[in-house]
Amino acid sequence: MSLMRINDLFHFEKGSLQSSKCTEGEFDFITASSEWKTHNEYTHNCEALVFAAAASGSLGRTHYLNGKFIASDLCFVITPKDPINFPIDLKFYHMIFNEFKDDIVKNTKAGTSKEAIGLKSFGNYKLPYFQIDKQVETKNQFVKMQSSKIDLNSELTHQLDLIIQLRQAFLREAMQGKLVSSETLEVSSETGHDLLAKIKAEKAQLIAEKKLKKEKELPPITNEEIPFEIPEHWAWCRLGEICLKITDGTHHSPTNTQSGEYKYVTAKNIKDEGIDLSNITYVNEKVHKEIFSRCNPEKGDILYIKDGATTGIVTINNLDEEYSMLSSVALLKLSNSLFNKYLMYSMRSPFYYQATRNEMYGVAITRVTLEKIKNAIIPLPPLNEQEQIVAKLEELMTFCDGLEKSIKESQRYNELLLQQVLREALQGKEEV
Repeated sequence: MSLMRINDLFHFEKGSLQSSKCTEGEFDFITASSEWKTHNEYTHNCEALVFAAAASGSLGRTHYLNGKFIASDLCFVITPKDPINFPIDLKFYHMIFNEFKDDIVKNTKAGTSKEAIGLKSFGNYKLPYFQIDKQVETKNQFVKMQSSKIDLNSELTHQLDLIIQLRQAFLREAMQGKLVSSETLEVSSETGHDLLAKIKAEKAQLIAEKKLKKEKELPPITNEEIPFEIPEHWAWCRLGEICLKITDGTHHSPTNTQSGEYKYVTAKNIKDEGIDLSNITYVNEKVHKEIFSRCNPEKGDILYIKDGATTGIVTINNLDEEYSMLSSVALLKLSNSLFNKYLMYSMRSPFYYQATRNEMYGVAITRVTLEKIKNAIIPLPPLNEQEQIVAKLEELMTFCDGLEKSIKESQRYNELLLQQVLREALQGKEEV
């Protein structure tokens, strides 16, 4: 093995077609994207590599193809330069370019706002060159292992899907009162109906004291709305009956969220584990006060994404400090007689998720309205049972976390094993 300039091993030239001038046709149109397009004409009919040289998000991506094609003007078309003295197996070098992608980009790119790789700097980059028999041998090993990797990854992905189904099954049983066995369940004299009456009385008192605004009375729950049976001492209720307040953030997004002293939470910050501060933005005090007066989030409140692609994610506010919110996030304030983790798991359960998504509206942006959230129904057990259900759920979810971690580790090792074939070839001692 020896290091040689790309310019000495390959002929390469810029592609010729702008994406905006593409006309759908029968020939492959190769761009920097992972997905190929088509065009009604072709410029090449050969075996080649196509390298993305001027697409910031895909810089360094390399495609292999053999046949009639045309390439984007943001790419280089690469073919063997001296097949007699330096024979090339292009499938092998497709792997090499992918293996060296990050280093090629790092050492050849130019520009700041719009990065690109020039023909000269690309040609001067040195790649390892192997004798042709070594290229073919390594490629064959790689292809064989790649087939095994695909089969194993398919099985591991299936196992991850089964864990998702297992989590959903646990949540389903929890909401039906079947998760904690009757032998271990500690039952109190209070029923879900008693708890519901207690929360309603608490709300009425807060309204009388002018600490809560009186809201429109919610309709009674009909038999048609009830999706399954629950224990007799539980009660079906609407979220608006058991929440002291259901609201959302501002409907008038601030123009500047890059500076200020108050955190500004949007849907991108809401994760299963709580509020993710890694990409948080900020607003100034004036904007914050306007927004905070609407929602005043406090630690322990329920946060629910009601707008956009991640609609349905629900978590518990884990921040002690004040912050502002966008309207894509709904906030549910609870009575002290309700366990917030129980409500969170209820809203993560399959029946609740399906019920809210069935009637979402919007095309580009789907959303669940506050009215929909207030009218949504959940099963209500007594407080002590809520705590026991959550304890069992978290035990089972931790078990699922362990299984999931183990499977993802297997996926990572599977990927590393495939790369090892190429790595061993690159460590060879052969000299040209």
